[in-house]
Formats: sequence, structure tokens, C-alpha cells
Amino acid sequence: MIRFFGHYIPKSILLILILEFSIFMAAIHIGDQLRWLPVGHVPSEELENIMPRAVIFTVVMMASLMTFGLYDAGEWEGGLRGMMLRFAGGTTLGFVLMTLFFYLVPGYFLGRGAFAIAFALAVTGSLMVRLFVFRWADMDALKRRVLVLGTGSRSARIGKLLEKRSVAQRLAIVGYLPLDGVHHYVDHSGILEDEGTLLEICRRHAVSEIVIAIRDRRGTLPLEELLECRLTGIRITELSSLFEREAGQLQLESLNAGLMIHSEGFQAGIARDLNKRIFDLCASSLLLLLTLPVMAVAALLIVAESGFPVIYRQERVGQAGKPFTIFKFRSMRADAEKGGVPIWAAKDDDRVTRMGKIIRKLRIDELPQIFNVFKGDMSFVGPRPERPYFVEQLSKEIPYFKFRHSVKPGITGWAQVRYAYGASIEDSIEKLQYDLYYVKNHSMFLDIMILFQTIQVVLWGKGAR
Repeated sequence: MIRFFGHYIPKSILLILILEFSIFMAAIHIGDQLRWLPVGHVPSEELENIMPRAVIFTVVMMASLMTFGLYDAGEWEGGLRGMMLRFAGGTTLGFVLMTLFFYLVPGYFLGRGAFAIAFALAVTGSLMVRLFVFRWADMDALKRRVLVLGTGSRSARIGKLLEKRSVAQRLAIVGYLPLDGVHHYVDHSGILEDEGTLLEICRRHAVSEIVIAIRDRRGTLPLEELLECRLTGIRITELSSLFEREAGQLQLESLNAGLMIHSEGFQAGIARDLNKRIFDLCASSLLLLLTLPVMAVAALLIVAESGFPVIYRQERVGQAGKPFTIFKFRSMRADAEKGGVPIWAAKDDDRVTRMGKIIRKLRIDELPQIFNVFKGDMSFVGPRPERPYFVEQLSKEIPYFKFRHSVKPGITGWAQVRYAYGASIEDSIEKLQYDLYYVKNHSMFLDIMILFQTIQVVLWGKGAR
């Protein structure tokens, strides 16, 4: 994993990005050269515009693939078939967008023959890269070999993490070394016997990283042996850092005030806030213009099915705990909370109207929140705002819950693209771990990544209720 603007990116994804950028840029040049090969030379006016065309083609193709989740580590979770389906969707979108662009902007027009050759080269090259990386990523020799100190419940969580294909492609657990008691929560076949010093064990198993996963370290942790391993180049990692790097979340059980104070991240500043506000204002203005027809149709259909009101107003908790009124299209019956007590949304909730199911699935019910972004109550990206009733309840039961309010809430967020719809205390705990990761590492780069992944969520209908 490589840290880029505070966010971890798998090396395999970075390799794909670099190779595909080169392939897409080269494809336009080669396609144009082959198109004019029978003539013997490329006309001068063609050579003048070839670089802008190549840049536009590369940007559009990579954005289309990103929209379908093809630069996300999770793209491997669905196996080869899932990746191929997404690749087909991404390249088709790229073809349609490029066809429209080249024909609507005459100054950058590329002949059909040259474009056909370039597109075929780009798709073939990109597919070969992905198939190569798909197979290459599973090679054991290329994985980081990890030794886990401890065999308790915290160590067992690492085994659970490795059930994700994207993580298993990067890490290989060579074994667990018992240090903290006799109760073993991990697979007993993976427990290592006492085979000498820690350094000798690491050398014997070609370990490249040691993960400390024990709870009580007083008199248990072999500090001198760990230092000896560190000085020989073996990486020493806390369990919390492993989950931050590999799962994109901060584990609540591993967090403490000292760790949060001394760790990198949790930064804020006037420049960062100003840049985000400018982006929110520009994006919300543009989106309001583009989505007004969709919102008008949705409003009419809501009225036709269940009457007024069309807009559902609800108090939510914003940055620094300040309450504000959020706007959404009403997707439930008007009497959804007869008793006046807030209720978690459930799967297949019978309070949701027929029209409500559709607009929730397509995330159309969230569109009025663009007005909240324009007003400054929300941002496009940030932790989802909760109702005061749930905030009070969750703050009592979940440590560090209030820290999610240190940034503006958002229409979409890291937890929304990484986890399913939250409808219980357990779900809120899981989502908070993603929210804290965002609070710690948020940047414009991460915001753009989340926005692209939100498009995937809408396209594939993940997490909607």
C-alpha cells in the first residue's frame, strides 16, 4: 500500500493507473498514425491536435472506468466475472462519451477509422493489463508475509479481514505467536510453536511485517526482540494501523486518546475549509441546474401517489453539534412515526411507499440536500448527519461518536460507499469506524474518490433501503 494525500492506495491499483494512462495516451497517437499509413504521412493539422485529443481520450476513459469501480481495490471481490462486467460497462460508457465529444466539438474531431483503431488498442491493452494484474496479485511470492503477535479475539479479527479477496491478495498470514494467555480464538493450525527468538522465527518464515494484536502488554510484549526485528528491516505495525491501511477504518477497540493525539491526520485549516466550500458552491450550483427536471418529475409522482408534503424536513446534527434542518423527498407514508419516537429504517420497511422505494434505490430522495450544501449546512462529502435523538443515544453507547461532528456532514461519505445502510447500534459502530477514518484523513483527493464511488453505489444499488 502507498499513502497518497493521507489515503492508502494498493500498489496493484497504482500500477494499473500508470499503465492504463500510458496505453490510452499511446492509443490515440498510434491510431492516428495507422489511419494515415496508406497516405504515407500525417497531415500537419492532425499533428497539432493529437496531444489534446489524447489527453481528453485518456481522461474520459479513465473517468468512465473509475465510475464503474475499476480503480477500487474492491473490484476484485466479485472475481474475474465481476471485473469483466464492470470493464464492459466502463469501456462502453467511455466509447459513448468519446463519440459524442468528437462529433459535437468539431475542432477536436477524430476520424472514424482512427478512433476505431485507437479505441480497439486502448480496450485490448487495458484488458491485458487487468488480466495480468488479476493473476499476478494472487501470487504468494508477491504478498507481504505477516506474523501476528497474539491469538486472542483481536488476532481473530485479522483472519476475518483476510476473507476479503482484495486484502488476501496483499497479505499472507504465516502464523500467530501466542503471548497473551491460553485462550486461542484463531485457527489452531496457524499457531506457531516456540521456535527460538522472534528474529529467528521471522527469518525462518520470511516474515516482512509483525502485527501487534495483544491487549495487555505489561510484561508480555518482547520489546527488545521487536527492536531487533525492526533494525533488520521488518515492519512493526499496531493492529489499529493495519486496519486503517487495509480496511480504511479506525478500529474503536484499538483507539485511545493518546494514539489520536500523536498520530498523523486529524488536521484542519482555513485553506482546506475554503477550498472545500468553493468546490461545494460550484458543484451544488451546477447540480441544481442539471437535476431540476429530475426533481420536478419526482415531486409530481410523489404527489400523485400519496399527496403532500413532497419535501420531508427533519432536524439533524451538523458540524460542532449544531442542529440544522435537512431536506429530502418524502419516501415514507406521512404517518411513518405516529408515536413521535424516531425509528430506525429497516430492510423492506413497510412504511416506504412504492415511489419511495424507487427514489431511494436511485438516491433521488437525497437530491434536495443539494440546497443544504448550497446553504453551507452540509458538504457533498462527509459523515452522514444523524437525528439528535440517535446522536444522544449513540454518544452514550459508542465511544468517540461525537468526533464525527468535527467536520461538516455530507450527502455521501466514506462509510456510505464502504458499508451497507446502517439500521442498528452495531451498524452505527461499524460505520463510525469508517467516519473516523475520513475525519483523520480527509482531503480533496479522498472526496473525489468518494464521489466516484458514490456513482458506483447508485449504479449497482448497494446499501439502499
